[in-house]
This record gives sequence, C-alpha cells and structure tokens, in this order.
Amino acid sequence: MTTGQSAGQSSGAGDSPAPDTGPEVGPQTGPVIAIGDPLSDGVAKLLARHVALMREVSPPESVHVLTPADLAGPDIAFYTMRDGGHVIGMGALKRLPDRHGEIKSMHVADEVRGRGLARRMLEHLVAEARSLGLTRLSLETGAEPEFAPARALYARAGFRICPPFGSYREDPNSVFMTRDLS
Repeated sequence: MTTGQSAGQSSGAGDSPAPDTGPEVGPQTGPVIAIGDPLSDGVAKLLARHVALMREVSPPESVHVLTPADLAGPDIAFYTMRDGGHVIGMGALKRLPDRHGEIKSMHVADEVRGRGLARRMLEHLVAEARSLGLTRLSLETGAEPEFAPARALYARAGFRICPPFGSYREDPNSVFMTRDLS
C-alpha cells in the first residue's frame, strides 16, 4: 500500500533482491510482524509452500495467488512474521480504488499453527489498512474444506460473505468476504 518502491524492493534491472528487512527476533520476544521483501530467500520458501497448497487444493482457474514480483509492487504492502530469524508467516495488503483494500497471500507455516499467529497477522493487516485510510477490506479464499479454518478466522474477525469484488468473477471454488473499517 505504499506509493513508489516498497521496502526491500529491487531498484532496477540486474539488481539482486535486498534481504528481508524484518527484524531478527529471539525466542524470548516471540514473533514480530514487520514490512518484508517478497523477493527475499526467507520469504520464497514460505511463499512456495503457500502456492503449492493453493494449487494442490484448487483448480488452476481458481488460484488467485500473486507472484513474488507482483507482491513487491507499488500498490502492495507486504509483511512478514519472523521468529528467531525465520519467516513463519506473511500477509499483504493490496490497494484497490475507492479506499478499498484486499488481503493477499496471508499464510502461517504449518509447524506454528494453533498458536494464534494467523489471528495476529490478520489483526495487523486490519490495523495497517485502517492506518492507510482504507474504509473497506476484502479477500478471496477457497471454498474447499481445506479453507474452512481460514473462513472461520475471517468470520470471527468480522468479515462477511460478499459478492466478487475488483476483477474477480463468480467462482464455485472461491468465497469472497469483506469488512467495513469505517
């Protein structure tokens, strides 16, 4: 959700991506969420797991995941959750017209699930959306049973089912949800 170059974004052709800029955190302080670089090696592994899950569960035409380069775009704020120097979660906010935003690529590593970390990332994304002046926040998630925990998390956070938004179209494999932030 930044204008211009996002934190850690490569500045030109031939540049190598900057390392993930999230802070190193020791186990005593717990996971920390900060601006991250979707092009960094630390994020690449988690993003690859996220993409593999989406492609394993949903048909190709229903996978709406963004590439790392797209996640590094000027209209997206990308965040990582780090613990002990490891990226264990991620999420992004994409700016849409009319003070509307979309949550993209929210994912917490399997091995740390069940600790409330997805809820923390979602709360962070909602707070960031508000700080950016967004008045509505939406998302697309899967309709398959594997996505039931995510849908329940979003519903507990005040998101409600809505029609497709932005460039999305009706899709039996997608569930669209939105939340008013005003």
